[in-house]
Amino acid sequence: MLEVGNVKTRFAMANTYSTCNTSSPTARVRIDKVQRAAERKNTNTPLLPLHSAGHGGNPRGPPSGRLRGSASTGQPTPLRRRAGPPPPPPAPARPALRPGGGHGRAGGGRGRGHEHRQPLQLLRPQRRQVERRLLRTYAPPSALYNPQSLPASGSLLRLSIVCVQQFDAHGRVQQEISTRLSASTYGEGDLISLMQSLYIKQASSGITFADEEDPEPEWAEYKIKETNMFTVDKYQQIGFFPDQKAFALRYQTAGMLETVLRAGVLGDDDTGEESPKNLKLPSRKPSIVCENCIYSLDGNGRVRAFHIMDPKGVLDTLIVFHENQGTVLPLADSSSNDPEIPSNDRINALLGRWEGHSVTKRSGVYGATLDEADTVVLLEMDNNGQLIQDNISTKTGTSTTTTIHWTGVANNNLLQFDGGYEITLLPGGMYMGYPSDISKCIEQLDPFNLEFCWMESPGKRQRLVRTFDSAGLAVSSTYFIETKV
Repeated sequence: MLEVGNVKTRFAMANTYSTCNTSSPTARVRIDKVQRAAERKNTNTPLLPLHSAGHGGNPRGPPSGRLRGSASTGQPTPLRRRAGPPPPPPAPARPALRPGGGHGRAGGGRGRGHEHRQPLQLLRPQRRQVERRLLRTYAPPSALYNPQSLPASGSLLRLSIVCVQQFDAHGRVQQEISTRLSASTYGEGDLISLMQSLYIKQASSGITFADEEDPEPEWAEYKIKETNMFTVDKYQQIGFFPDQKAFALRYQTAGMLETVLRAGVLGDDDTGEESPKNLKLPSRKPSIVCENCIYSLDGNGRVRAFHIMDPKGVLDTLIVFHENQGTVLPLADSSSNDPEIPSNDRINALLGRWEGHSVTKRSGVYGATLDEADTVVLLEMDNNGQLIQDNISTKTGTSTTTTIHWTGVANNNLLQFDGGYEITLLPGGMYMGYPSDISKCIEQLDPFNLEFCWMESPGKRQRLVRTFDSAGLAVSSTYFIETKV
């Protein structure tokens, strides 16, 4: 179990979003019902483990009331209150990729555009139906939580203003959605628990009436299952860096992300169909879902990035959460989405020599060890447009130096390196790296990496690299802090 100094750093992640893929009932509730439900929360409720990595839902049901019909049947489905907390579910089996497999700079291959590729064979636990709590409210979510509604031992983490952006492999924005995140804690010591609610601003309906005034924005409340450091360590293989507040997690599904996209893009017009024409949904059975979170060095904001790989091991979609406490976080200009217009500013900002320091934390099955190293990254582009990158790492306290040499090409905002590793350049000084085809890594029994980089200001950047073995287990998480010289 990771040791963190205080409540705020212990739950700096405030992140464990529900990821089940089940349909859910919805209800219109008054704001006073939500507040009364929060006031009735019992501080002596025992902690419940996650159903599985990233699974959500709240163990306490939402207020009863009139419900909308479910997406699948169109019939209203009542919610029943449970008399007391439910028993903890059994721990799920550990998912794994069948032999061969990984993300990484080593191994891979293009693989993009191949026909008849078979889905990756995954060893998954049996999928269980987990009830998803999705409520509807007309009130702005900032009014839903206040210190008086929390138990005496509770600590309120201020509401975070969030914008969600969805990107394709070429760094083009597909969707932008406004959300809010409310988080609070209760309990003491190692038993401290985190409670969260995600509020999704509903898309306006396409049906309007001539004599009707513009309605107030509606928000869908997504209840996130209570969690603690034990559950995120055991089920999500967290790699947490308390000093920097950075962390990496794994998930089994992308259900929460699908809910955010559906509610934010379709709203009341969502008919529950599998593939809405105007919406790119994540795969229902992804091979990998990985979250990397980096906190701002200059303020209280953070960015959380999700890699979602489809069942065949090829990139499905990239999703980024921009979050800031209390104020709107300005987004970088993402208006230039034309794939024929190269974003030279994005790649030029990465060229040059970067020096810094790295900290690597291995997971428990690999000894739970920690390594530090001094790092140098040199990225250049020659006159022919070829990329040349050298990664030099010197282990702290030794003279052992490792050098990795890459070459590649830039396809607008998509950098493709030999060996099957790709980097998508995103607006705002960010990029996300991943293998072009995990199945090639699996065949060669190679490990693989998922990388997220945030250059918050010119000349200074943070990176998180999540390393997996050929069975799909998290080997380690590495945090980099680097300066351009």
